[in-house]
Amino acid sequence: MKDAVKIIGAGLAGSEAAWQCARQGIAVALYEMRPVRPTPAHQTADFAELVCSNSLKSESENTAPWLLKEEMHRAGSLLLQIARECSVPAGHALAVDRLAFAAKVTEVIAREPLITVHREEVTQIDEAAITVIATGPLTSDALSAEIARLTGGTHLYFYDSISPIVEADSIDRDRVYLAARYDKGTADYINCPMSKEEYDTFYDALLAAQSVEDRDWEKLNYFESCLPIEEIARRGRDTLRFGPMKPVGLNDPRTGRMPYAVVQLRQENLRADSYNLVGFQNHLKYGEQARVLRLIPGLERARFLRYGQIHRNTYINSPTLLNQTLQMKLHPRVLFAGQICGVEGYVESIATGLLAGLFTSELAREATPVAPPRASAFGSLIHYVTRAEAKNFQPANITFDLLPALETRVRDRKQRHQLQCEQALRAFDLWWQSGAPPALIA
Repeated sequence: MKDAVKIIGAGLAGSEAAWQCARQGIAVALYEMRPVRPTPAHQTADFAELVCSNSLKSESENTAPWLLKEEMHRAGSLLLQIARECSVPAGHALAVDRLAFAAKVTEVIAREPLITVHREEVTQIDEAAITVIATGPLTSDALSAEIARLTGGTHLYFYDSISPIVEADSIDRDRVYLAARYDKGTADYINCPMSKEEYDTFYDALLAAQSVEDRDWEKLNYFESCLPIEEIARRGRDTLRFGPMKPVGLNDPRTGRMPYAVVQLRQENLRADSYNLVGFQNHLKYGEQARVLRLIPGLERARFLRYGQIHRNTYINSPTLLNQTLQMKLHPRVLFAGQICGVEGYVESIATGLLAGLFTSELAREATPVAPPRASAFGSLIHYVTRAEAKNFQPANITFDLLPALETRVRDRKQRHQLQCEQALRAFDLWWQSGAPPALIA
């Protein structure tokens, strides 16, 4: 079964898919175009490099991200395991040292004898070969054109952006405080409080700042939950205070009061020598970013390791193209996984990669893949990707809205979510124990 499966892209989804195939004893040819062909956002040639946030979302029990990760844990996700090994303090969230995480994933994948790594760009797809396309949001132009051929032109794109990172020792600790929202988890976030006057000054400077100019950006199509801060600000003077600068639950221990607005900084690596500005993705010119962001209390002398950026995200209109095992309806030996299939977020990308690995392993054995049950987090995510309304399809994170409603109405939100998680995990366990996924190789 030499190179029984071809996986294109060694990001989060592709790396997880390759590992899952190898666990099943299936040989994999894994293709990654970096460093032969770089992307506008990646900084290394390592697999599974995180280019936006370093957070894999909440670890709090009975939240939607926790539920998806719990199913991934039970299914033996490699990348989730490595993420926890490379975690950095982030309150109740799972955040990673992104360099350590990517290096570890690369090391583990490279030494797996059933995975052959090819450092080259793929520009053509053989519909007859078992193939997983997991090229993520930065798919090359040549491969994008090939995917457009496969999909009959049903090919979409949107723009996404990257938050700035500052050096830890350039933060004025006398002007900030450590806290987690509502004191939930440990106080791992650096909080930069603003008075009304400071907020107004920052807001006016942000609106006046110059954006990067490019004619390709004349028709921006942002993912709504990842808007640049200047786009949020244009919707009204208080929109930032109800979004990334929300002060609720972040009382300043020095005053005992809630600030007018807050900018949160999250630890970027294990050494704690750098922090990213949470939710501060933007596409301003670098000089403008330096000027405006240094108006934030505590960042007056900030040294920026990375400024915010904008890059293209590519995804397909999956409801028209894929079935519930991520196979193309017209080309069933070709599967899509990760952000290109219409999920948003690191955890969701890894989860679809895991499933694609299981499904392709079955195809390699000439068996029929079995989709996870609708009631599970896995099944609900796939159900959205393949059954959403196609006309206005946009990528989605895992949320309780994607899960089926309980048969009995429960008013209490916390209790309702707990019952939904219990229902989902029961469904997952039945699917997993039934032998729907192939038995693992010892």
